[in-house]
Amino acid sequence: MDAFIATAEKKVLVEIVKLSQKRGMKGNKGDWKQFLNIYDKKFGASLSDPGKRSNDVLTAYLKTFDKEDDLKVLAKVVQCHSNRQAVDQLLKTFPENESPEQSLVRSTLEHPQYPLDYSFPSHEQDWVVSKRGNKSKATISNGMVAVDCEMVLCEGGSEALVKVCVVDENLQVKLDELVNPRKKVADYRTEITGVSASDLDRVTCTLADIQKRLKKLLSVETILVGHSLCNDLQALKIDHARVIDTAYIFKYLDGPIFRKPSLNNLCKSVLGYEVRKPGSPHNCLDDACAAMKLVLAKIKREISDIIPPVQEDVREVNMAKLLLHRIPITVPSEELHNAIPGNYTIEVKQPSVKAQGDKYSAFAIFKNPQEADQAYEKVQGNKEKDSSGRPQKLISLKLSKGVFTDLYVRKMAQDDSCAQVSSKRALEVEENSGVHKKQKTDQNIEEEMVADLSQCCDHLKEIERLKQEQEKVSEQCCDHLKEIEGLKQQLKNKEFEISTLNKIVSKYQGGKKKGK
Repeated sequence: MDAFIATAEKKVLVEIVKLSQKRGMKGNKGDWKQFLNIYDKKFGASLSDPGKRSNDVLTAYLKTFDKEDDLKVLAKVVQCHSNRQAVDQLLKTFPENESPEQSLVRSTLEHPQYPLDYSFPSHEQDWVVSKRGNKSKATISNGMVAVDCEMVLCEGGSEALVKVCVVDENLQVKLDELVNPRKKVADYRTEITGVSASDLDRVTCTLADIQKRLKKLLSVETILVGHSLCNDLQALKIDHARVIDTAYIFKYLDGPIFRKPSLNNLCKSVLGYEVRKPGSPHNCLDDACAAMKLVLAKIKREISDIIPPVQEDVREVNMAKLLLHRIPITVPSEELHNAIPGNYTIEVKQPSVKAQGDKYSAFAIFKNPQEADQAYEKVQGNKEKDSSGRPQKLISLKLSKGVFTDLYVRKMAQDDSCAQVSSKRALEVEENSGVHKKQKTDQNIEEEMVADLSQCCDHLKEIERLKQEQEKVSEQCCDHLKEIEGLKQQLKNKEFEISTLNKIVSKYQGGKKKGK
């Protein structure tokens, strides 16, 4: 970090300082203005515009941050900047007449969330990095493969790869393997992954083995396809430049750019089929094929990148569920069957690798809304309502180890005494795991960072544009001044010529008078 800050361009340092201001960050000498009052006795905070401060001042301020959380934010910003530079360099290698595949790669790389989502710690020893190709080679091939992974939750809150599937453009299976995490697993997430402890009894394949096999499939020319592919690459510990992320290239009509459609909803809207039924575990192979089908349909120009919200009976689907949230990650999903009475299946809402925290959420899925209502009424706990008016209860769950833990159980739709929840809101709840909107998750923070960075970039670009215009005006002024100086010189020459002619005339007239 210190090495980067010491060598970074001023505009990068300015961008980081402005972001720290917006986020209210404080180092060991306070915030930006407090730092200036201490560091600069002459001007203090009266000159608080980072753009008007020297690199030394900006660097000194950034070095005051020593808290782990603050350093993580700064490291993320630094990595985002590096990513933007790498993306700019890669895009320069694209030919003028882009293929449809290249166009989708560009759409992914230019998405405002790409620099953040694809900021990998690829400098670490166990990562594999694909070299960025040159113009003569990397932009010619349009070969594609699609990948999907499943991850288990390990002790300590980290995730590990447990299954991976890869298919080619013809949907032929190139890789379909279970992977031994080589870590103590806290939760196999069987409801999501479809993998249990017994499935891995004789599995010897490791992450390093998968990386070796993928290196054979992924040349620098290969385009890697996936849905929220950044999570898969994080699990695989592979940094590959040429990617198509189906979560980026499709977006909802009138929806915010950060709202990503789920793979299941994309397939419903675009391809006309469901990847999986509610409550069913994920299938790596099906998901990889679905991502490839979406890209192939887009390349053939059969579909638009704007999709409508999935039209379904949202109230019926959601009211057949109860949401269990704010569950400590130390609680295995199997224990959740003791939280609510009745016959139901548990579907854990899998967080992204980058959005890990100390809590997670899960759905209890019943056969119909009536069973869900009956189960909710039988739950013993403190009755509350969330900020949108949905009923929820704070319950105490006794675990098999004899200890108790607290979590919330919430209805997915409001009851008759409350205002109706709109279909659009209900869909957002289903896709975004129903997290209380006042609880700022890591993903919320990352989205804010993307917005902040994008805004800073826009400001910097505007400043650069104004500077260029100013330079042009200055050049024009210089040209005009040179022209004026030239005219002045010509005028002086003319005056000199006239003066000389006047002297000649005067001399001639004087000689003529003497002759008379």
